[in-house]
Amino acid sequence: MASFYSLTLILISIFAFSISIANSKTLKRDVKALNEIKASLGWRVVYAWIGDDPCGDGDLPPWSGVTCSTQGDYRVVTELEVYAVSIVGPFPIAVTNLLDLTRLDLHNNKLTGPIPPQIGRLRRLRMLNLRWNKLQDVLPPEIGELKRLTHLSLSFNNFKGEIPRELANLPELRYLYLQENRFTGRVPAELGTLQNLRHLDVGNNHLVSTIRELIRIEGGFPVLRNLYLNNNYLTGGIPAQLANLTNLEILYLSYNKMSGAIPTALAHIPKLTYLYLDHNQFSGRIPDAFYKHPFLKELYIEGNAFRPGVNPIGAHKVLELSDADFLV
Repeated sequence: MASFYSLTLILISIFAFSISIANSKTLKRDVKALNEIKASLGWRVVYAWIGDDPCGDGDLPPWSGVTCSTQGDYRVVTELEVYAVSIVGPFPIAVTNLLDLTRLDLHNNKLTGPIPPQIGRLRRLRMLNLRWNKLQDVLPPEIGELKRLTHLSLSFNNFKGEIPRELANLPELRYLYLQENRFTGRVPAELGTLQNLRHLDVGNNHLVSTIRELIRIEGGFPVLRNLYLNNNYLTGGIPAQLANLTNLEILYLSYNKMSGAIPTALAHIPKLTYLYLDHNQFSGRIPDAFYKHPFLKELYIEGNAFRPGVNPIGAHKVLELSDADFLV
């Protein structure tokens, strides 16, 4: 009897919540912003966006890719996911008026131009995914104002200039994808202060500097698992201090201009699984400890000046993360 009573209360609560949502009005600010976006987007999106209210109106459902929630007497837009629909044109600046957004996903479109500095207004944003577009210019430092951001993917665009130090102002950031752009200069050592950063990918850019400079902040990168620095112009050697990044699992240094011997200390990283050293100017021998490492599956060494008899471990392959990995 008690369970029946509890179930009845739950059903009544769900029904009441549904009535509340149905009777709530969508905040005019969000209606205006989404209709401005609708007017600027391609036909594929507009075709699916029926009616004037993005959160749904009467018998009309919410617009495809739009998620709303109720705050007080109003509905607000909290998620906007419009990807792989060939959106053409500049980044829709009206998006920055959706101040309750927690998730913005516009990946795999044909957006051009810069990210507007107004992006810093989206203070509740937790996930920003703009990869696989044609965005360009420098990154606005205002991205550093998105204090709740956990996932930032700007890969496969045409961004240039330096990676802004302001990214180190994102205390919740876990995943940072900046690969396949035209960034120049150094990777900011300040990123090492991010206490939650698990994945850093700056591969395939035009970056310079050394690993020693990147890890110069004591205690930096405390939980970093994956470090991708491949296909840049990094010089210098691998410092023994890199072994202080005890959570590293993937270290990808392929296609740089690094040199020197491989320190034995690196083999003491407990869960190191993939170590890519190929196509640099490393020399000497690979310490035996690497061949006895319990987790090391791949050690790729081609295209260096190692002594004869130095052997790789495993079969080399390009490591790619899926969408599911991005959402971890």
